[in-house]
Amino acid sequence: MKRILGSLLLLVLPLLCQAQVDRIMIPAGTPEDQELQAISKETDAQKKMSDYEAFVQKYASNPNAVAFGNWQLAQAYQTAGDLPKALAYGDKALAGSPHNFDILVSQANIAQQLKDNAKVMEYAEKGGEAYAQIGKQARPEGVSEQDFANRVSNDQDSVKSSYEFLQTVAFNAIVDEKDPKTRMNYIEHFTAAFPNSKYAEQVSQYAMYTLGPGQLNDEARLVAFGEKSLAADPNSVPALLLLANAYVEDTKPASVTKAVTYAQKVIVLSKADAPDAERSQKLSAGVAHSTLGFAYMKQEKTAAAVPELKSAAALLKGQDDVAYATALYRLGYAYAKLNKTADAREVLNEAVRIPGPLQQPSKDLLAKVSAAKPRAK
Repeated sequence: MKRILGSLLLLVLPLLCQAQVDRIMIPAGTPEDQELQAISKETDAQKKMSDYEAFVQKYASNPNAVAFGNWQLAQAYQTAGDLPKALAYGDKALAGSPHNFDILVSQANIAQQLKDNAKVMEYAEKGGEAYAQIGKQARPEGVSEQDFANRVSNDQDSVKSSYEFLQTVAFNAIVDEKDPKTRMNYIEHFTAAFPNSKYAEQVSQYAMYTLGPGQLNDEARLVAFGEKSLAADPNSVPALLLLANAYVEDTKPASVTKAVTYAQKVIVLSKADAPDAERSQKLSAGVAHSTLGFAYMKQEKTAAAVPELKSAAALLKGQDDVAYATALYRLGYAYAKLNKTADAREVLNEAVRIPGPLQQPSKDLLAKVSAAKPRAK
């Protein structure tokens, strides 16, 4: 029997083969165990830290003892408010026990207190990778498939709450990061470490926002990430919508065709005409109708574009000013192409009253429409 040291507790558990989940084990009754028992009873914080320092030096040849001693020092310095020292000692403990979820969670907590998102991501990524490896370990000879499956399941269950915590703090680091390049780096590490994350949809949205206009403006990476997201979830409305918008701006006919397909799928998935449709559903459907109308115009199907753009304007009014103004501008342009001058002036007069990036283009188009002579029928 061995004494397994957890979060400030000494637990006696059966010895299990856990290839990807580290436990710090000190055999009961050994000198190391006896000294740790004595140190745990020390009430003076400074004296306790000195004792752990001496313990680590004394048992430098025992990796488990060193890892545990450093971990206790990390927690002691965290309690004392010296977070940089706490993080440094925790890293020493982690070096000796790299797949220890208790230490990973402890380190992530300290990194959060330091507002060090890079370190938060580092610990979270290690936890995600260790969790994934639990199910990939080889079945030992002589162990039945059922027994091995049960053992793997138990291993995963034993660290599930820690895995969920690390996943959550990593997602929070992505949300908190202001620099788009750094944020995208976090996203790429997150998706590798947590492939089936409960935050997958939100992370995809952050990725595509980060890669889009106004941020990194990397259309090639945006499309690649979006298509990868769709491969994982073919009904991801954010991925479909952003890809439709990206493809509709491309000059290649095949891209515009993809924009049509994706926009149509968003309209079906959004169910904006349902009695209980929420704002997000109406917004998604409205933008999709606007994109679809624009795609039809690029395909020289202007007559077919008008009803799509009218639907877009109806759905987007009062929901999002920029998206609404975009739909109105496109609708005004479509009417102008169809020589419906009065209709064009009506929607453009509304568009010019909306502050934002489409206000001046709408004014310019309205001036052209107003100055143009009606074409003969």
